[in-house]
Amino acid sequence: MNKMLRTKVFTDLNIVLAIGFFTSFLLYAYSVVLNHGFYFSFLVFNLFLALIPLIVSSRLVYVLKRKRWSAWESLATTLIWIIFLPNSFYMISDYIHLQYISSSTILYNVILFSSFIYLAVFMGLVSLYQVHSELRSRVKPKVAAVLVAAIIFGCCFAIYLGRDLRWNSWDIVVHPAGLLFDISNLILKPQTYPSMVRTMLSFFVALGSAYLITWHASRLLWHKGVKDLAAHMRRKQDY
Repeated sequence: MNKMLRTKVFTDLNIVLAIGFFTSFLLYAYSVVLNHGFYFSFLVFNLFLALIPLIVSSRLVYVLKRKRWSAWESLATTLIWIIFLPNSFYMISDYIHLQYISSSTILYNVILFSSFIYLAVFMGLVSLYQVHSELRSRVKPKVAAVLVAAIIFGCCFAIYLGRDLRWNSWDIVVHPAGLLFDISNLILKPQTYPSMVRTMLSFFVALGSAYLITWHASRLLWHKGVKDLAAHMRRKQDY
């Protein structure tokens, strides 16, 4: 029964994502006409980056069905997921580009940005939910919650690195020395980056509360889905 429900959830999720991508790209296509150019092409690129964590976490769930988390494949997949997860939440900071937009088109572009950002954050929350569920099946719920909180906090730090210091996930491989220098400088001399604490804490509160709502809502819907599926199966047996 649970397998049937999981299959349905997976199918429904793909449909929702397909609708989300179609809607966002449709809005972007019109923005090209409205703004007379491909000014917001970074939204498309960032959205595909935001999709990577969900793909990787889905792969991790599959790997963990066959192997321990301590296996090299599981650890490597987890590391890739941690590196790319901040990309999903980073898109919230793309709102900063709205300050350069003409007032005559600002409302439409707010809708455009919101469409991309909401979809990116949604994929990040679903990805985090998948890993959280795997953690809860292996460690105590409180330990899993602390680990998830640490992951969210790490994402907030990565968002600051990306938006204020202009680093991205690829720089871990391309420019590791420069990235390590900036990170060590942030830790040793935090007073030279006055906006860091404010940025990280505000993102942590926003993302933490968003995930808390997502977690509890999804658990409620999951239990309801199991009950509805059980009732459906009983009705079929009656016939």
